[in-house]
Formats: sequence, C-alpha cells, structure tokens
Amino acid sequence: QLQLVESGGGLVQPGGSLRLSCEASGFSMDSYVIAWFRQAPGKERTRVSCISRSGGGTNYADSVKGRFTISRDSAKNMVYLQMNSLKPEDTAVYYCAATFPRSPLLSIVCANIGAGKNDYWGQGTQVTVSS
Repeated sequence: QLQLVESGGGLVQPGGSLRLSCEASGFSMDSYVIAWFRQAPGKERTRVSCISRSGGGTNYADSVKGRFTISRDSAKNMVYLQMNSLKPEDTAVYYCAATFPRSPLLSIVCANIGAGKNDYWGQGTQVTVSS
C-alpha cells in the first residue's frame, strides 16, 4: 500500500521549535515533489512549503518564511519540516502530500499538488503552540 506517514507534532510554547517528519512507504520519495499543508481550526487548508525532487528548489508561504525550513533525506526516504520561532497561529494539523511532477516548473507543480487523483496524502499530525 502506498502511503505517507507524518510524525513529530506535539505541544510547544511560543518561540519553541518542532521538527515534523514525513515518511513514505511503497514508493521512492525522491521521485516526487513533496509539500507540507496545514489546516487550523475553522480555517481552510493551506500550503506551507514545497520541495523539489532534488531538494534544490523550495517554496514557502509568507506566513512561515524565515521560520520554517523544508528538507529531504533520500537515503531515509524522508522529508522534514523544521519549525522555529513558533507562534500560536501556527497551531494546526499538518499534512504532507506527494505528487509526480509533470512540469519542469516547481511553482506549477506545487500549485497543483493535492488536486491529482494519484497524489498521496498522509493522515496528519497535530501541532499546538500555546503557553
């Protein structure tokens, strides 16, 4: 079965840090563009970050730019989201998603990720930032 599993969420105080992990099973993650999404209570799901197959290209939402870093480890079949200087408004369920890129432009691939019927999604991990 092809799936993604997120981990690393939890409760952290404002200003603290967490590292989320996304692990793939059933396929080689390095063949896919990977994105992190989040959905806060009462809010729409939004894309937080996206990374190319090689790891050389990344995108970030303005709300997390400078605080979050996306990276990948091909040997471990993992993608990470390092979250620093966390704020209460970062509280959300975080999801990873994978798509096979059919365009050479990362911005186009990331904009469409999640819409394809063959895209993979994880179950989500809860991040709560509160004092």
